[in-house]
Amino acid sequence: MARRRIQNVLRKEWVVTFTDLNSTLLVTLLPLLIVGQVVLVIWLVTDLGGESIATNPALAGSLARLNAALPVTVSLPPVDQLLVMLLSQFNFYLLLIPTMIAISFATFSIVDEKTSGSLEPLLATPVRTWELLLGKALAGAVPALVVTWVCAGIFLLAVVGLGWGHLLSMVLTTSWFFSLFLLTPVVAVLSFLLGIIGSSRAKDAKGAQNIAVVIILPVLALIGIQIGGVVWFTAIPTLVLAVAIGALDLLVLRLATSLFQRESIVVRWR
Repeated sequence: MARRRIQNVLRKEWVVTFTDLNSTLLVTLLPLLIVGQVVLVIWLVTDLGGESIATNPALAGSLARLNAALPVTVSLPPVDQLLVMLLSQFNFYLLLIPTMIAISFATFSIVDEKTSGSLEPLLATPVRTWELLLGKALAGAVPALVVTWVCAGIFLLAVVGLGWGHLLSMVLTTSWFFSLFLLTPVVAVLSFLLGIIGSSRAKDAKGAQNIAVVIILPVLALIGIQIGGVVWFTAIPTLVLAVAIGALDLLVLRLATSLFQRESIVVRWR
């Protein structure tokens, strides 16, 4: 029964979302813009100033950790080392796709229902609070996740098209796949759960977005600490991070359920 109620919430959310042109464009065009910007930046960095940037002391730590993670038989020139390092960051840039969609999408989930008056009938149904919130989170996270995987494929095609295909064996590591198929899903769910918390606690969409914008900060931190050479996410650290965020998803779902006071929320919004 719980699965059926969650599926009903999913269908309802998808009908509302994908009949709205702005929401559809958000889910499709925004990820493509992120991929295009990342590929363009990598190309500009390596093509225009690759040699000088590769020997910059600020990147010595991250390049050293990269070389330590590569097979001992592999020896790359400095520019290719820089290129592998930048291409290896893309799995973390992919995390920006569900988080940015969550900021713009999930924050409107409950606020819009408040203004349209469609929340009250929904709360009167037998659906439990955790089923409602999980359904809403999955309704955004699933399309965002599918689009993220499509963007990963587009990125790989772009890498081959730009003549970097010979470096893919050093980019498509176990940690890259762990990040794509384990870390990205749990981050997507977490992003939308936090967005829904912001939406349920805020009085309007702008306030919800202000609350949810903190979602993007940990993702930027992951990129920063790897580029800075603090940590290089090999398979084990990536797997541990994915499991930890998965556990955090469950805690945040419980938090969202406790914060979403369905008995008083309708009265407060009347």
